[in-house]
Amino acid sequence: MTHSITPQQRTGSGFDARSTTADVLRGVDLGGRLAVVTGGYVGLGLETTRAFVRAGARVVVPARRRDVAEKALDGLAAPEGPGGVEVDELDLADQDSIRRFADRFLDSGRSLDLLVTNAGVMASPETRVGPAGWEGQFAVNHLGHHALAGRLHPALVRDGGARVVALSSRGHHLSGIRWHDPHFRAEPYDKWAAYGQSKTANALFAVHLDALGRDSGVRAFSVHPGMILTELVRHVPHEEQVAQGWFDADGNLSGAFKTPEQGAATQVWAATSPRLAGLGGVYCEDCEVAEPAGPGGEQEMRPGVRDHAADPDQAARLWALSAELTGVDPFGAAPGRG
Repeated sequence: MTHSITPQQRTGSGFDARSTTADVLRGVDLGGRLAVVTGGYVGLGLETTRAFVRAGARVVVPARRRDVAEKALDGLAAPEGPGGVEVDELDLADQDSIRRFADRFLDSGRSLDLLVTNAGVMASPETRVGPAGWEGQFAVNHLGHHALAGRLHPALVRDGGARVVALSSRGHHLSGIRWHDPHFRAEPYDKWAAYGQSKTANALFAVHLDALGRDSGVRAFSVHPGMILTELVRHVPHEEQVAQGWFDADGNLSGAFKTPEQGAATQVWAATSPRLAGLGGVYCEDCEVAEPAGPGGEQEMRPGVRDHAADPDQAARLWALSAELTGVDPFGAAPGRG
């Protein structure tokens, strides 16, 4: 098995940071395609769901807060017919919930064309997840999605040609994988280092899933959506948002922020762009394959992808760790059902 990935080279997409979901889907027909979008009822996930449905796709939105999801998606939901939305239950912090959702989906006998692992948390207070006490951001943002993609693998390969898009972030610059202490058991918890590690994990997940899945037609990408003011910032106090430069002293939002329609455009582009046919394992931003960020000190965020989030050896190591922790590896022992 080769671990080489597509070089981080621009494709000449013709889009940029201000392109919207409507821009990248102009002329794209998703009729007959089935997508799963985690967190597809708030923020960027909601915009992604709307964009897919407008282009003709049917979207399954697994949600921890099913009642909130159903209300947010009211008007898009269509219980019958080729397009529209279905809402199901899923808690990414609960491995049993992930198994139950995947079993229900697989029992439907449908193939899965697009999987967008969009849900996540950012800079949250220290939280322990599951019986092993995993660090919460790593558990939800990465391990939950690793298990979900692995359990849905039979549906991804059923017809071939599926794409998986993992929502990473420029936050990956804040930390590589903390191999010595990924769950912050030996060292004090740092909410931003934990977030950065989880976003690096999202990028590395796409690198290795693509390496493993390309022979069966499954290609994977990771994306940085840009800076968008969504529910994701709920754990960041306003004074910290001002200190980060998100707002000025008068409360005006930084011009660097995108609208939700612009923020969701990169993951929609990665999921559907014909320019990415035959490519995979790359990190994208501003509706384009990102270039390498080059060397730089940790905490120094800049455009592009850092080496630690694109390294195929680290990606393989993370995959092995994730498979061990979750018990899910569709390319090794089959995950249990029931």
